[in-house]
Amino acid sequence: MENIKKKIRRVPNFPSPGIMFRDVTTLLMDEVGFRDVVDQTIEHWKDREITKIVGIDARGFILGGALAYRMKLGFVPVRKKGKLPPVTISQSYSLEYGQDSLEIFEQSLSTEDKVLIVDDLIATGGSAEASVKLVRALGAEVLGCSFIIDLPDLGGMKKISSLGIETFALCEFEGH
Repeated sequence: MENIKKKIRRVPNFPSPGIMFRDVTTLLMDEVGFRDVVDQTIEHWKDREITKIVGIDARGFILGGALAYRMKLGFVPVRKKGKLPPVTISQSYSLEYGQDSLEIFEQSLSTEDKVLIVDDLIATGGSAEASVKLVRALGAEVLGCSFIIDLPDLGGMKKISSLGIETFALCEFEGH
């Protein structure tokens, strides 16, 4: 995990003053680092009966697509409002600095699906919680939520765990 953590670039005061942005693109550009992320994530979730990977817009698409391919599963995108053609359902959520909304194709999951939701980072847990609600609204079961990075000081993992969902992150950083 330390090898993964070392490959994540820190960008101070982005996107606003006082925020330490954790940039996973430097990790993803490294062929060993990216492979380690995918392999270690699969190792953690391999014994579950997952039928679909759901990736949260946008970096969750990168990790989710790689996981779905390697695990021989379908991939379902959860996108920002207005990015998917109809028919979708949407779920609003709170950001640190306002509100946003995520959408999913109405017919993308069924009551027989068991889902792993993935993203690059969990902070306050707003987008992950909205994704859980979208998956559940379609009748599918959420088996877990998986991230490369957890920012535990912001409480997102605790929020998702309180919904009765297993959470997993490859590494964590203090602060926000």
